[in-house]
This record gives sequence, structure tokens and C-alpha cells, in this order.
Amino acid sequence: MRRLEILQYMIDNLGLIGERTLQHVSIVSVAVGLAILTGVPIGIAITRNRQVADAVLYVASIIITVPSIALFGLMIPILSTIGQGIGYLPAVIAVLLYSQLPIIRNTYTAINNVDPALREAARGMGMTPGQRLRQVEIPLAIPVIMAGVRTAVVMNIGVTAIAAYIGAGGLGAFISAGIADTDVRQLVTGAVSVSILAIIADFFLLWLQGRLTPLGVKT
Repeated sequence: MRRLEILQYMIDNLGLIGERTLQHVSIVSVAVGLAILTGVPIGIAITRNRQVADAVLYVASIIITVPSIALFGLMIPILSTIGQGIGYLPAVIAVLLYSQLPIIRNTYTAINNVDPALREAARGMGMTPGQRLRQVEIPLAIPVIMAGVRTAVVMNIGVTAIAAYIGAGGLGAFISAGIADTDVRQLVTGAVSVSILAIIADFFLLWLQGRLTPLGVKT
């Protein structure tokens, strides 16, 4: 009987589920998009200095160990100074910070592991460092970089569910309301919706990874 009640609740609230799914996707996509724009260049830059790389990766590792509810809470007093203490902006910033480690680490690892012989061959062809990076190193690194992006997206779809507690909306609103009202229907609806979204996102990014990977790199 309880299963039927939960299913009926989902059917009756498909519109609301869709609306909150879009809110959820908006937060994650904007945050991870910004993380790619910042994390990939940082990951490339730190390949030139091991000590700097260790320091950057250490800081990123510390950030990701901060509990998500605490990080969202820290955003409130900081962003309250500009009138954005709760809602969309602090959620995006927190998810952006959580996305840095897998993207920076995978970019750093991928660029570092490019076969030195390929670099030498590119140098022998007269390529500049910038040309080697764009035409040789990044194409070879795409599968590993995309693996980091996939990790960041799937992980932060779950993290973003906590953003409902600072008024950012998303699918976590079902979970927070379910806890507050002791309503199993809302709890299950939120949990199942977040899980399905994570699975869909992972398969989409896996497909995108295949499309972006050069034919010569695919195994």
C-alpha cells in the first residue's frame, strides 16, 4: 500500500518534480561549467611545477573534506554582505568549490602522463608549446579530464540536494520537506529523483566523452 501511495504522489506531482529537476540541473551545470573553465587551466598550469601542484591539490582536497552543510552555512555570512546569503548564488559557489578537486587532479594527471615521445615528435615538427598543448596534449588528455568532470557532476548532484536548506530549491526540497513533515512519500520522491538524475547525467557525459575523444585515442 505504501509503495502505491508513493507512486501516486510522484504521478500527482510530476510538474513539480520537473520544475525542481530544472532548478537542480541549473545549479550543477553552472557550477561545474565554471569549474571546468577554472579547473582545467589550473590543472594544466600546475604541471610546470611539482611543488605548486602539490599545494594546489592539497588545498582542493581540504575543501572537498568540508561537510556540505557546513560549506553552505559558511556561504551565508560571507554573501550576506551583498544580499545573497541564501538561494542560488551560494549553492553555485559551494558546488563550484567541490568540483575543483576531481577536475584539477584529472587534468594535471592526464597532461603529466602524455608520452614524452609524442611531445618530442611534436617539438621536432616545429610546434610551439601552445600548439603542442592544443593539438597533442589536450586531445590525448580528454578521456581522463572527462572522467574528472563526470565524477564532479555525479558527486555534486547529490551535494546539491543539501542546497534546499539554504533556499536554493532543487530536488532536495522534497527531502527537506519529507524530513520536516515525516513524509515518506516526499523523502522517497526526492531520493529517487536525485539518483535517476545522477545516472542520466553520467551516461550523457560518458557519451559526450566518446564524442570528444579523438579516434586515434579511443581503445
